[in-house]
Amino acid sequence: MKSAGKLLGLALMGAVIGGFAAEAQEMKFFRIGTGGAGGTYFPIGGIIANAISNPPGSRACDEGGNCGVPGLVAMAQSTNASAHNVNAIQAGQMEAGLSGAATLHFAYHGKGKFEGNAKPDLRVIANLYPEDLHLVMPKGAKLDGIADLKGKRVGIAQAGSGTQIAVELIIGDYGVNRDNIDEAELNNAQSAERVADGQLDAYFYAAGTPVAAMIQLDNTKGMELYSFTDDEVKQANATVPYYIPSTIPAGTYPGVDYDVNTVAVSGILVTNANIDEELIYQITKAMWSPTARKLLDNGHAKGKVITLETALDGIDGIGVPLHPGAERFYREAGMLN
Repeated sequence: MKSAGKLLGLALMGAVIGGFAAEAQEMKFFRIGTGGAGGTYFPIGGIIANAISNPPGSRACDEGGNCGVPGLVAMAQSTNASAHNVNAIQAGQMEAGLSGAATLHFAYHGKGKFEGNAKPDLRVIANLYPEDLHLVMPKGAKLDGIADLKGKRVGIAQAGSGTQIAVELIIGDYGVNRDNIDEAELNNAQSAERVADGQLDAYFYAAGTPVAAMIQLDNTKGMELYSFTDDEVKQANATVPYYIPSTIPAGTYPGVDYDVNTVAVSGILVTNANIDEELIYQITKAMWSPTARKLLDNGHAKGKVITLETALDGIDGIGVPLHPGAERFYREAGMLN
């Protein structure tokens, strides 16, 4: 009897362990490339990761738990932003990432800095929010035009980033290039620190407002934002068509009490065509769940403008297909014919 009981106990233990093993095997990891910690991609990516996650053992959505994908553990990873993310997604080093629309277009079609190095496996999950191009300067500084950047110490964002690609095209229209500026390839937080320390005269960065590193700079040393002229906005839009006219309203940063004319590019959530269709369908569905809505509304100022109603805005113009899983969701939601 003792032997039989022992065997029964071992069998039960084996069943329990087997159950745990099966559960562990069902866990899926999903890496989302974002940007630097001082920008907007990183916190937004973290909110999305939280919204779509529902690790094994979590409460189900209908039981008051998160409405993420059962078994999914999504993680936001800090990166050098757009260009890094599209490269990593194409290479299978990350499952998804955030990218500016311009970088996504250039990468998919093999244009600009991606000439001869197209990323044909990129696919869209959703349009997120507009990213305004900031040209940040120390408090009291002034430019009479973009051409005035010649001879100055200028931050042009991280090497290969979407911001850098666009900035070099935009300033090039005014004869400004690496030959006549002292360029710095830094992330947003590093650039803000250099401006505060007097080591940079200006820096560019495209991000959803308000940007954490700029809030800190504004609150400590103060800053100015360059307001593009109407002609400069028009030219930037012509040179980089995915940068459209935009305004950073007065008071977005308390020390900047004037409207700032600029251009903006959409931030897009991107994945790889080879990621399972059902998984991306479930992720897209989870992104627009009621719990995701609460996380977006309360997690960051830009989260409020990330909506299902605008999820497909501008996608056709980028020329990059939706992932089949995302397409299926939007079709079921009545947003596609």
